[in-house]
Amino acid sequence: MSQSEKRGAQEPAKSTAATNKKSGGFTDEERAAMRERAKELKAEARANQNKAQGESDVLAKIAEMAEPDRTMAKRLHEIITASAPGLSPRLWYGMPAYAKDGKVVCFFQSGQKFNTRYATLGFSDTANLDEGAMWPTSFALKELTAAEEERIGALVKQAVEDRARH
Repeated sequence: MSQSEKRGAQEPAKSTAATNKKSGGFTDEERAAMRERAKELKAEARANQNKAQGESDVLAKIAEMAEPDRTMAKRLHEIITASAPGLSPRLWYGMPAYAKDGKVVCFFQSGQKFNTRYATLGFSDTANLDEGAMWPTSFALKELTAAEEERIGALVKQAVEDRARH
């Protein structure tokens, strides 16, 4: 028996169904889904990188502040990031700010920035703080006590709530 005859005898017969299939390939739908997932992963990596860079920028800006605003801004940063972890820290007009879906929700303005007698915690129009026909959008801060910290945490949580739930 020749070598080619031995090989032919050892190979299993191929079924007709197996020969009509693409071997080892992906369908067009599977390839499209993989491309979409790759785009999602790249976008997620960019968002994470931007969030990390934003946090670094915010912390650097806070470090530049004079006391007592520096201590207050550090504590606010902790309260805001704990109360609404989905917010992304970033600078906004040179101030520490926190954004949701790219839109600033709240910000801290040092009293020294505009030579005012107090610092300000402000909320933009995207914050969900609506309460009747009139509600505050900024708060003067002279110091942070446990009561103010608790109120700020609650305001930040309310600010990022989905409007559909109301």
